[in-house]
Amino acid sequence: MDRNDVDQQDADTRPDEALPATAPGGSVIVSVCVTCKTSEGVLAGPAMFDAIRIATSERDAAVQVRRVQCLSVCKRPTTVAVSSSDGYTFLFGDLQPEGASAVVSFVDSYRKSTYGLVPWRERAEILRKGMVARLPPARWSPEDGSAPK
Repeated sequence: MDRNDVDQQDADTRPDEALPATAPGGSVIVSVCVTCKTSEGVLAGPAMFDAIRIATSERDAAVQVRRVQCLSVCKRPTTVAVSSSDGYTFLFGDLQPEGASAVVSFVDSYRKSTYGLVPWRERAEILRKGMVARLPPARWSPEDGSAPK
């Protein structure tokens, strides 16, 4: 089963009208690496942070945008992570400030999805190409690695 099959399966099991009982609780945290530099050595992270902060400024307090000193994906600047206490963590690289709206759209989908697992088709192309990692929630440790029922 490839990732498209898994994401499609997750999307089919969630209700469209209401948030699933397994929607990530608490704040969604958007961590932006502010030490990312372009291949020319230009500091690019702060511009990405500002773009995402501006794009989320009209959102409710359930989205927290924060600066981080390094996400260790230096070969794919600018790097952004989306996480929550009960949801998956997604790590994206190769982002530019123009992609801030794609991150905000992803956060909206993340908040509505099971464990924050946003279906592949709901991710903007820039995020599909920029995907670095997807990590399961820290408190979730099923024996076989499958999603909890």
